[in-house]
Amino acid sequence: MIPLLDFLSEGQVYEMLLVTQSNVTPVGVIRRGGTLFFKLFGGKSAEEIKRHPYASLQITNDAGLIVRLALNMPPKEGLTLVRRGEFRWVEGIPGFYGRVNWKLKDHEDELGRTRVLTCALDVLGIIEGSLVPRPFSRADCALIEMAVDFTRLKVAVNSNVNLAKRLCDRICENYNLYQRLGGSDPVGEKIMEKASELCLTKELQKV
Repeated sequence: MIPLLDFLSEGQVYEMLLVTQSNVTPVGVIRRGGTLFFKLFGGKSAEEIKRHPYASLQITNDAGLIVRLALNMPPKEGLTLVRRGEFRWVEGIPGFYGRVNWKLKDHEDELGRTRVLTCALDVLGIIEGSLVPRPFSRADCALIEMAVDFTRLKVAVNSNVNLAKRLCDRICENYNLYQRLGGSDPVGEKIMEKASELCLTKELQKV
């Protein structure tokens, strides 16, 4: 067993950075043994893995970075990317690299039906790096939940107005919590602004 994997409890979902040939995006990752599992609902990273099944998964405690990458916003500080053979990763951030085995599967939930790329990264090695000594913060948790709900909201407004209304309410609740807990990253306000625009559609006002 690769020692760094021991820090990931089996079965628990972790937000990690997936680095493919030309893209960096956050994904929810579950460890089982020496394999890391994640899903991609389309997008650039999914297409790159299908063409080139090698990737890196990296660990960060920077909620702002995770949220910005999830929403395709530039990070506060630029990321330095390095390439080693088939693999590419963000310099200075610890993690894992390996070959990705993938399958396309049908998926259905409240947002409707779609095809999802289910991925299993067999860890071949570790990426050296260190984390900024940033303590755990409930404000960071609220920010992450806002971003997750916002990505779902963008789909729900066109497919499930009742779900969209619940997501709008939850984003507002988490934004208020984020502020009460001292959260100050401007990305929180940006999510709230964009969510408010989506939540003001005539269809949602009727719910």
